[in-house]
Amino acid sequence: MKTDIRGFNGEQLFFLYLNRALPTLHRPQKKNSGIHIDISKGGSNTENLTETLMEELNCETLFTLPVVGGISESVVVTWIIMAVLVIVSVILTRKLRVENPGKVQLVLEAGISWAQDFFEGIIGKEGRRYTPYLITVLIYLAASNTIAPLFGFKPPTKDLNVTAALAVMSMCLIEFSGIRKNGIVHWVKHFAQPVPVVAPITVLEIVIRPLSLCMRLFGNMLAGFVVLELLKFFVPLIVPIPVSFYFDIFDGLLQAYVFVFLTALFMTEEME
Repeated sequence: MKTDIRGFNGEQLFFLYLNRALPTLHRPQKKNSGIHIDISKGGSNTENLTETLMEELNCETLFTLPVVGGISESVVVTWIIMAVLVIVSVILTRKLRVENPGKVQLVLEAGISWAQDFFEGIIGKEGRRYTPYLITVLIYLAASNTIAPLFGFKPPTKDLNVTAALAVMSMCLIEFSGIRKNGIVHWVKHFAQPVPVVAPITVLEIVIRPLSLCMRLFGNMLAGFVVLELLKFFVPLIVPIPVSFYFDIFDGLLQAYVFVFLTALFMTEEME
């Protein structure tokens, strides 16, 4: 039976292929003795698995606003994360003291100092003004990838629109940092360096950089989710527990780190 795939996005095409491919592993087999072994039930199980994956990765529109239109689940979860981070920040910083700081203040200062030293080691002291943005993105991605799943929310980074928006913001920051430091004239001339013939390729880097950031973050989060669900399906006991810890905690923090690290690295290249 043919399926009309017009209008399908990348996620839906992937799982459509998965739905067609996995059932072939469970086709009835015939032994030489003439006894038929019917394990066709596995085919229906794989179809249920595919439907579950599609439901988990499909960001539904929760409600509609008159001006902006539909508001998806990933946007609502992002708002919740932002509100929680703001509230936590206000609570943790309302009793800051210069003399005799508390343990919470010492921990916060140590974390902020580490982050500032880390980013200044990449973009230099001249790029210190961009550190707050990079730290903010790092905290948001860490919360999205690790804390959101613990409370039953879908990580916003499983939505390609969210990762694309973050990548576009990084692209604007990368190009702005270069223009601010070297001027608009130098920014235009650097596209033709070292020889003018490479100008088209250099111009493409403006799009390639955010595209790589977007697809790397989205692809890793998607791959981790798919692998974990497949393990739960084929090996439901014991094995998924340590793997879940890796993908839900460690890999989420790692992807947040990689995203901001590459953004800072591209900014360094642009400001040279």
